Amino acid sequence: MRRVIHTDVPDAGAYALLNSLVVPRPIAWISTVSVDGIGNLAPHSFFSIACANPPIISWTSVGHKDTLANVLATGEFVVNLATLPDLDLVNATSASFDATIDECQELGIAMEPSERVAVPRVVSSPASLECALHSTIDLGDSVLVLGDVVVVTVDEDAMDGDHPDFAKLQTVSRLGINEWGLPPEVRAVDRPR
Repeated sequence: MRRVIHTDVPDAGAYALLNSLVVPRPIAWISTVSVDGIGNLAPHSFFSIACANPPIISWTSVGHKDTLANVLATGEFVVNLATLPDLDLVNATSASFDATIDECQELGIAMEPSERVAVPRVVSSPASLECALHSTIDLGDSVLVLGDVVVVTVDEDAMDGDHPDFAKLQTVSRLGINEWGLPPEVRAVDRPR
């Protein structure tokens, strides 16, 4: 028999349940720069594809954080792939740094220029999505951010022909509470025609 924990009444307590039930969640490790030129890097696990053509991704800022403020002010951001070799750094960037502190400088994370946007990308990340702000939608205590993908970069070593190789990317994900999903075993199953 299932136990009813929450009914259809909105409740801030549902956040912990959703975080543990909507899993695994890919991580957008988002780099931004403030109008004063201060870098910011933070993980956001409410992240997905919003549109295939044109390519638009979505992520949600739960609360009004530095990442959101920078995106709204500059109109640009980069989604860096969060991977197993960088798991501890990804987690470290989730700490509450003051807006005047560049997490990358503080934690020793190497950054490099992006191809088309002014925001730098993480050197160790095997792939990045350079984005221009499309739009935002206010939703209660959160803001849904939609970004036009203007450039996709993938390290040659992580490619299998024309496609990124999931096993080589070694992406991690967020689960519930303090749990992280490690790169899973991959099973290829063709779609029916």
